[in-house]
Amino acid sequence: MVSFAALALVGLLGGVQVLETVLDYLNVRHGARAVRNADEWVREALDVDDPEELLAYQRARTLVSGIQSWLGIVLLLAVVVSGLYGDVAAALSATGLPSVAQGVVLLAGAILAGRLLSAPFDAYETFVVEERFGFNNQTVPLWLWDLLVGTGVALVFGGVVAGAVLLAVAALPTLWPVAGWAVVVAFSLLMMVVYPRVIAPLFNDFEPIEDGDLRESVEDVFERAGFECEQVYEMDASRRSSHSNAYFVGFGRAKRVVLFDTLVEQMDREAIQAVLAHELAHWKRGHIWKQLAASAVQMAVVFAFLSWVTTSQWVYAAFGLPSETYAALGIGLLYATPVLTLLSPLTNQLSLAHEREADDFAAETMGGADAMTRALRTLAGENLSNPFPHPAYAAFHLTHPSIPERIRRLRERYGSSEGDGDAGGVAGGQGDDGPDVPPAT
Repeated sequence: MVSFAALALVGLLGGVQVLETVLDYLNVRHGARAVRNADEWVREALDVDDPEELLAYQRARTLVSGIQSWLGIVLLLAVVVSGLYGDVAAALSATGLPSVAQGVVLLAGAILAGRLLSAPFDAYETFVVEERFGFNNQTVPLWLWDLLVGTGVALVFGGVVAGAVLLAVAALPTLWPVAGWAVVVAFSLLMMVVYPRVIAPLFNDFEPIEDGDLRESVEDVFERAGFECEQVYEMDASRRSSHSNAYFVGFGRAKRVVLFDTLVEQMDREAIQAVLAHELAHWKRGHIWKQLAASAVQMAVVFAFLSWVTTSQWVYAAFGLPSETYAALGIGLLYATPVLTLLSPLTNQLSLAHEREADDFAAETMGGADAMTRALRTLAGENLSNPFPHPAYAAFHLTHPSIPERIRRLRERYGSSEGDGDAGGVAGGQGDDGPDVPPAT
């Protein structure tokens, strides 16, 4: 007989997945209607030759993601509710291995199962969806390398964190939630240094930007922004995809700016400078530390919940678990994850505020909104991004405001010397008149 706790877990995970599916549907339908209504703006401002191609790309990605999510949820619930999860934990307990080792083995199995499930979908998205829309540059050997190395990295770092938390459980039976929380926060800090220097180079080559016009542009924007950072790199993103982006990572002497080579190819120098200024703002305005602090608070609540779960006998009885804390931790995380999803409209507000502040910093650094708006339009058009997400979908999923909203906001606050000068419009890339920004939807 299925317990009430198991039924509650089915309702929670299944209910959130239903919500996600509804949001996906609303987003695709809303985006299609809005793009068609703003056909001229999409063509001219975003330089998208065929808006229907943008919509088809969004539909294809949404469909693949939705099928993968539903299959994952169904299989996960089948494993947990059927008692198979409890049986595996009991078999591990019977091996006589230390509890820490048992927990690490269980996590490793979960990671491998997740990779096995996601691999076919990732391959389909890469070699069918991305290929169809002209984004894929990846070969099969490179894809396999990414799969193997990515799995290895997940196993190593996942095992280290899980092992450290379980050691805290064994050594500090009453205070382990505090120690576990400290381990996760410390790991987050460590990854800000380890990721750019150890993990990222396993997948891409990073060439220092040391001379030439691009270096001069970088130094110019650094001087304007009052920022010192010697580590500026161009990443060979084009090995895998023609998608473009940039990011800032690290702190102290480990901080670095990374530009995708596709972004360098697609944008003019002032637009690249605006993107740099935007990324630098996240450091200058303390966004990195504020996000870390917010994440630490969130993790503290999660660990408090996990402490309650692991000391409650109902979880062991409901799911047929052995008296091993790691087994209850796995179930506790299954309850916590969908709750965090339901809270994302609230937690995303901090990131949205930071992105607006970074846009402002870029406009102020560049002496106006023109360069940043060109950069935003290029990013949206070249990546075939949906410029008009449904408000409910955006609330749950987006950490950045929509492109039209960001452009309109910049134009209203800082004006424009390009285009027709209308604060509600979008300036053309090289001084050409652009259509008005469609209203936020």
